[in-house]
Amino acid sequence: MTPLVTDDLPLDILPIIIDGLTSRQDYYACTLVNKTFNKIATPLLYRELDSRAIAKCSLYHPATTLLKRPELAKYVRHITETGSVHRNLSGQSQSMMDDIRNALSSCTKLTSFAWIDESLSTDDTLLSLIEVIRKHKHPLRELTIRTHSDLGAEVWTQLNALTGLRSISLWCMEGPPRVLQGWSEPLGPTLTHLELGRCAGVPPTILVTVLTHLPLLTSLRLKGAPANSIPTILTCLPNLKVLDTEYLPSFRTAKVPPPEKMPTLTSLTVRTITVDTLGPEKLWSWIKDILPSSGLEKFKLHAFTMNNARYINETAHGEFGDSGTTVPRMFLLDFAKLHGSCLREFDIGMVELTMSDVRCLKTYFGKLEVLACAVAVPDVSAIHLMISGARNLHTLKLSVYWIPYEMHAISLGGKLLVPKASPAHLQLKQEITFTLQNAIDMMLTHENPKLRNIGIGRQQFAGKWILVEGENQRGIPKFEVFADHTGDTKWIP
Repeated sequence: MTPLVTDDLPLDILPIIIDGLTSRQDYYACTLVNKTFNKIATPLLYRELDSRAIAKCSLYHPATTLLKRPELAKYVRHITETGSVHRNLSGQSQSMMDDIRNALSSCTKLTSFAWIDESLSTDDTLLSLIEVIRKHKHPLRELTIRTHSDLGAEVWTQLNALTGLRSISLWCMEGPPRVLQGWSEPLGPTLTHLELGRCAGVPPTILVTVLTHLPLLTSLRLKGAPANSIPTILTCLPNLKVLDTEYLPSFRTAKVPPPEKMPTLTSLTVRTITVDTLGPEKLWSWIKDILPSSGLEKFKLHAFTMNNARYINETAHGEFGDSGTTVPRMFLLDFAKLHGSCLREFDIGMVELTMSDVRCLKTYFGKLEVLACAVAVPDVSAIHLMISGARNLHTLKLSVYWIPYEMHAISLGGKLLVPKASPAHLQLKQEITFTLQNAIDMMLTHENPKLRNIGIGRQQFAGKWILVEGENQRGIPKFEVFADHTGDTKWIP
């Protein structure tokens, strides 16, 4: 292939190209190309510093580099510190903590700080770091704290002195719940993103009072808040667009506010534990209550099934298992009436849809790009038929139950789930698997022109166009699909 001549590259767009890289290894490689690349890539390389230990190797804290080359500190915008690394380093060197604080004080343009500590004990490390951050001229914009132990009253007092924050994420598993009491008022003029990881035990009236002071919130995540308090909370947040909350049933029935007092959500994530095949009592009506207006683009349901369903089907490994929670058809139809013109992602994880339900989604949600659910099908061709015509579908993730061919039909709640198997199907004895060729065939059809990511159980397939060398050293586009059968639970976005 023709060697790359960096002098021919347009320098005005080079920063945009390099900024699109996703790993520190790539940034580091760019710093070694030439002086021009080095000048552009170095600020990106030091933009985010993370002290978390990923592999079992000697620890080198970023502070060591910043003290040796202080000119790099001006590029640092995001820092993540961990309690385990600090305890390890403090045992190796008495002066290491002083070095870390000195390096942190030199990062005067810091905008984001995260502290992660899984230890059951607590010390004054976080307190000393916060004291350094408070002395910076530029106010911190984002703060993340995830600890197992209690922060302590002194740390909380120091945190309450921080103002100008736009994003806060608090996850403290021990001690009294921290829901910004006494801190929410000074944060009101700036805070737009909030995560409270421990609301269990906090009276709903306190939650409502705290959130009333934060009218600019556009993104909110709550863990442990009772379901009947969510509608009232939403009326306090007129600008809210993204909500991530648990569905925790309550014995008290809350009055649903008028639709005009509720914000228009664009993203909703609900986490719950199901106890029967139809899901928690009133879950589906509760979801509709907090989504009275059209505009939802992303819907995600995390449901953990506690019992077995009422019919048996065959798993991808040829074993028989029980299905879980199903979505009522009327919920889907009502959902489509409001959000059919705008919904792009429908992810319900292991919650089941019938084949006709999937076809319903394909028909009524014309902009659907991501679909994830569990479904029972007789063969691979049934999957293809289910999604055929979903022209905007980009990502498909299915937990598939292969229906035994000797079963003529399966019904659920009086509704036919699949049609009677044909005689040809009954003659097939081999185990059904979803192959690489199946993925290629589905991605290269005119009915699904944008489909590029497919997940069937633990099998992941990602397709993309690449350039291969052809005649006269000219690139020729070729479509390739890459398979991952390692069982990794990570999903390709």
